[in-house]
Amino acid sequence: MVVEVSISLTEDEDAFVHSLVESGHYPSPGAVLRRGLDLLRRDHEARDAELHALRSLIEQRSAGEFISLEEAEVEARAMLERKRKTRAAT
Repeated sequence: MVVEVSISLTEDEDAFVHSLVESGHYPSPGAVLRRGLDLLRRDHEARDAELHALRSLIEQRSAGEFISLEEAEVEARAMLERKRKTRAAT
């Protein structure tokens, strides 16, 4: 189902959208905006996944044995790198 929506763009935004259409990257202004919304959705989903992973790690650490700050930093960096690689692969 398609829903028509009226939006306002700045002149720069409008020029950018039309340049993408005129260069053949997208078939229409609507396609440009849908792609932008898709990227925004993916960004939010990735952030939500990272927050969930961090909360899980905090819960695990709270329930388990104490580890040093250095160990926690190493594990957090490794987890974030895995998430970045997963996001980059999509």
